[in-house]
Amino acid sequence: MRIILILLILSLISCKEDVTEPPITKQRNDNGIELNISLSGSLQNPAFSPDGTSIVFTRFINGYNKEPAELYRYNILTKQLTLLISDGSANVNLPGSAWNGAANQIVFSSSREPHDEIYLINENGSPGDEIQITNRQDSVAYEPTFSPDGEWVVFESHKLDEEGNGIIVKYKIDKSSSYIYLTDSGDDCRQPNWSPNGSKILYQKFENKQWDIWIMNTDGTDKNKVTSGLGNKTDASFSNDGQFIIYSTDFELDLSNIYKIPVTGGISVRLTNYEGYDGAPSVSSDGTKLIFESFNSDPDNSAGTKLFLLNL
Repeated sequence: MRIILILLILSLISCKEDVTEPPITKQRNDNGIELNISLSGSLQNPAFSPDGTSIVFTRFINGYNKEPAELYRYNILTKQLTLLISDGSANVNLPGSAWNGAANQIVFSSSREPHDEIYLINENGSPGDEIQITNRQDSVAYEPTFSPDGEWVVFESHKLDEEGNGIIVKYKIDKSSSYIYLTDSGDDCRQPNWSPNGSKILYQKFENKQWDIWIMNTDGTDKNKVTSGLGNKTDASFSNDGQFIIYSTDFELDLSNIYKIPVTGGISVRLTNYEGYDGAPSVSSDGTKLIFESFNSDPDNSAGTKLFLLNL
């Protein structure tokens, strides 16, 4: 009897060791819902279509911010997933005004040879349909967005093989204008986004050992710092009515969450409430939905973020 009991206990222990425990995931306190997109890798930088039914996003195949990267369109209503760009290079869109409704086009940057430049593709396009917009021998172009009329793009520019000293540049898509440099070469400014009414451009600037959000006229005049306080403020885009700036910050947090602040500055309001990382936000054209990337800890060196939707 004793031998049988011992064998039974050993059997139970063996069975318990064979059970695979489900992964532990943090529950959200803000009712954010993960989009059901069946892709591996890191899904990042979501941006709404003008009608709010679809998003464009970047998929880094090998993990968070690890090239190569593809561009996808995803219909939130029908769950249809469409591959737009895949050529083995880093093809990256920016959250915010990456989608132009007037011409049904999406703007992105690509690291294909000889170096990063700005490209356009139709929202119903497929790999090989893209059109190159910028072309400079001594400078690279990253993270573009559209003007509301679709005639201009604004982007982050660096000297070739130089990581710092980002400059905000705008350029007319029909190439009827020269490159217009909006910020100083001695500064480090990045991730520009155009306001919905076309009168302002926001960007992030590195100053006093941290990133903050700034805003300026579209000709580069009247530059004003919007955010204040400690912590990095990044990944900024405008609200649908242009009255607020939506951004990610780690101020008073272990990891970044998403906040909004009036374009004139002042008190910021927290939009996501998660004990993990939330970043790269965009707001739908009707102002009812927030889309963003998220991970349950620091995403650096991870397999990558997923995309979440929050009803506002």
